Amino acid sequence: MKLLIVALVGVGFAVLAVVTGVRPGLFAHAMIGFLLVPPLLLKLGSVGYRFVRYYGGAMAYRQAGPPAPVLRWLAPALVVLTVVLFATGIELWLFGFRYGEQWATWHKAAFVLWFLAITVHVAAYLRRSAALTLADWRVHLPGALARQALIVVGLVLGVALLIAMLPFRSPFSFALGAG
Repeated sequence: MKLLIVALVGVGFAVLAVVTGVRPGLFAHAMIGFLLVPPLLLKLGSVGYRFVRYYGGAMAYRQAGPPAPVLRWLAPALVVLTVVLFATGIELWLFGFRYGEQWATWHKAAFVLWFLAITVHVAAYLRRSAALTLADWRVHLPGALARQALIVVGLVLGVALLIAMLPFRSPFSFALGAG
């Protein structure tokens, strides 16, 4: 989760660069977004797995207990907003405004709502997540090596996706002299 937070902060700084008139910031925003797609899919898969195990009645997951009520209500919205945010961003990169400017509006609206939801989510889980991450590296909790390997694979796939998206001519690829 910390990896995603750091990368998402990078996306935020790229957005600030665009807002303040630094146009290459939009290119950086898109590239960091592509880098994040595989780790984000890994995170959504992990959350989905825990959801199915908990509501499927698996004892280990039931004993851990449910999330706080606010977080239980927030989770589906956060998942949908995350998918909409990234899907609209990818659509904009690949097609620009060919299918209308509403995609940019949807992307911006999804970001605002997503940012509010992720702020609550991160605030609720930051301490617990930090403790578990440290334990994974220091104590080597069961499955730690597999989790670390999946993170590395997610990042490698993210780099591959980023590289694969570079040749696409996009109105937002001006940083490479294309578009």
